Amino acid sequence: MIEDVSSRSLALLGVAAIASGLLGMAVVQSNRATTIAGGMDAHIDMMGADAGEGAAARPTTTVRPLSCERLPNVPGHSITTALVEFPPNAYTPRHRHPGSVTAFVIKGALRSQMEGGPAVTYTMGQTWFEAPGAIHSFAENASATEPAELLAIFVAGDDCGPLTIPLPN
Repeated sequence: MIEDVSSRSLALLGVAAIASGLLGMAVVQSNRATTIAGGMDAHIDMMGADAGEGAAARPTTTVRPLSCERLPNVPGHSITTALVEFPPNAYTPRHRHPGSVTAFVIKGALRSQMEGGPAVTYTMGQTWFEAPGAIHSFAENASATEPAELLAIFVAGDDCGPLTIPLPN
């Protein structure tokens, strides 16, 4: 029997398989997201910041944590997956993360720049990596009319705490 599977489901499965191979463990245990204790299942809106003139008027990015699991083979660390939603013309200001991050574009196109590097536009199916403490200069939806989404996979300390640390411009 052939099932109708959305491209989003296939993308999530592909990223889980990549993460599984990188971490040497099974990441996908079922086809559902694990609810996280301690309020992690709430949406987190990124604060608007200086993205040039009119930045405050731009929509913000929403980060929706999907799961957080301790890594039994990496004591003191957890893996967190989150869906990051970019409405049309959305902007995320300068920030960093508490651990390593791999981003996988699920839908649309995103412009992203790591400090010291060029701005790059990523489209559906493309990824980038952010080393622990690396400064992410900005991320934005490359479209003023279409939404974009990415799946972010964080490997950080066990506390499943804040995923994004805002920085001054």
